[in-house]
Amino acid sequence: MALICPGCGNEKSFLVKTLQMHVLQVEEEGADLSEEGLPAVLELLCDECETEVDFLGIEVELRREILQKLGAR
Repeated sequence: MALICPGCGNEKSFLVKTLQMHVLQVEEEGADLSEEGLPAVLELLCDECETEVDFLGIEVELRREILQKLGAR
């Protein structure tokens, strides 16, 4: 399945909601990031009508390309 909105048929513009975790170390000298995780995809929405698109239902190669562009897992 290509990336197509099931609600309106949009094939061009999508919103990808991600989550990225950071470990913050607070010392006397100040705060510093000690660890940064890769972002995880939480939700894929149509940018036109905000209908949710099944991210796991799209073609594996396209899903890999999206994850690579986001630097996600």
